[in-house]
Amino acid sequence: MSKTKHILVVGSGIAGLIAALELSTKYDVTIVTKAGLAESNTRWAQGGIAAAMFDDDSAASHAADTLAAGAGLCNPNAVNILCTEGPTRIRDLIRLGVPFDQTPSGDLARGLEAAHSKARILHAGGDATGLSVETTLVRAVRNTPKISVLEHTFALDLVLQNGTVTGLEIIDSEGLPRAIDADAVILASGGAGQLYLHTTNPTVATGDGIAMALRAGAQLADTEFYQFHPTALSAATSLDSSPFLISEAVRGEGAVLLDADGHRFMPRIHPAAELAPRDVVARGIARQMALHKGLPVLLDATAMSPEFLAKRFPSIDAETRARNLDWSRDPIPVTPAAHYWMGGVRADLHGRTSVPGLFAVGEVACTGAHGANRLASNSLLESLTFAWRCAHLLLQADSLPADITPFIGTPTSLHEIQAASPDRTIPITRLEPQSLLWTQAGIERNATDLRSVLRTLIGSHAEGITVYDLETANLLALARGLVTAALAREESRGAHFRTDFPHSSTAFEHSLIYAQNTGVRKINAPQVAVPC
Repeated sequence: MSKTKHILVVGSGIAGLIAALELSTKYDVTIVTKAGLAESNTRWAQGGIAAAMFDDDSAASHAADTLAAGAGLCNPNAVNILCTEGPTRIRDLIRLGVPFDQTPSGDLARGLEAAHSKARILHAGGDATGLSVETTLVRAVRNTPKISVLEHTFALDLVLQNGTVTGLEIIDSEGLPRAIDADAVILASGGAGQLYLHTTNPTVATGDGIAMALRAGAQLADTEFYQFHPTALSAATSLDSSPFLISEAVRGEGAVLLDADGHRFMPRIHPAAELAPRDVVARGIARQMALHKGLPVLLDATAMSPEFLAKRFPSIDAETRARNLDWSRDPIPVTPAAHYWMGGVRADLHGRTSVPGLFAVGEVACTGAHGANRLASNSLLESLTFAWRCAHLLLQADSLPADITPFIGTPTSLHEIQAASPDRTIPITRLEPQSLLWTQAGIERNATDLRSVLRTLIGSHAEGITVYDLETANLLALARGLVTAALAREESRGAHFRTDFPHSSTAFEHSLIYAQNTGVRKINAPQVAVPC
């Protein structure tokens, strides 16, 4: 009798947990997660999950909204899958026990968010949707004998044999390095919000999976597109200076944005005002802040009753009050913060990457479903839908990874960036690239700033062998890729806005980044050449 195949899943958000649960019906599965099993970007998702679940809505309408937000760079096939298969995957969550909120009549409750033409956002626990989903899936994983979990374990590098991924090198919970063999590895390790000084992401979001994939020879796509959430509670209101996300759903329920003088400004910027696409609102806020010497703008939810705010947004209500703010009486200060990476490891509609044996799902992957600007509340849906598809591709395989063809097809590329090493580099702390990206490669960009940042990034390296140091090296490698792609894209589109090229252009399609000298390196990640 042949030995049961073994699948490694890196990451424990919704994508990793769903993939593991589905795969466990046939394979042995090990989840590797850097913190506790329940710690991921998923648990912090407030707004909810978008899906066409209602009679007055349709998958076609959801797809049209997604394509419009994506600013011409979405993969229509990925969008179609997301919007047509998504409702079935939502029903899977309901069967697993996710307690979505209901109306008094027992129907699913729903809300409206920016750039959606219909109210289609499902939520659980008011603004605790991600936590509700994560808690339910963690419970299911804990009760599944064929799933093993390695918590507080750092995924160091992919193991390659003859160009195929055959396992993973880790630093275990005791701080010891070792390798784990696998018949396939699924990256579900999330994004890299820690690239930026201000982010809604938790500290674990350091892009480790994307950096590992780059070192192993996988292609990255569209790395210039980083979405900034318009409304994070200003860090100045917290002793620990950490931004706290104020869900888009708050504006969907009627809250408005005011400048530092108390005047509403979004109606002058976009017909949809506060419900314009995220990139439009984020830029509008940033420009108001610039006009008022950096003072945050104000989110005014005072038209809603204290009782409604506490019931509909219990987490936000508790956080604002913990910071001595009463948002039912006074507008609260908000600023943009790095939130979601549309770019990532280039993957097809089943999670296959360009490296045999390596798969990518969720925010770590770039399927093209989000294009240049993700539509609000599509992130959990994308993770759920494509993780399921990836798992079922593997479930149908007779032999792993031999009969799983890697994703090789080459897109029309904006540019291909090869790795290069400068003659001499200097050590850099994590705070330095975070600050540089925030000020010079953030919501608005220009060639002068981008070239300056890139020179610094290429002339720097992260020293040390602690997990923190290794994370910093990963962030540094990804920062080089992001900035290089942003410099090459001489147009503005979606989340990428160039003040020196403020209009879109048909000359630019998708960016493609790869490392020239593939192979696994433990500390020094590949570096990206400066285009001159």
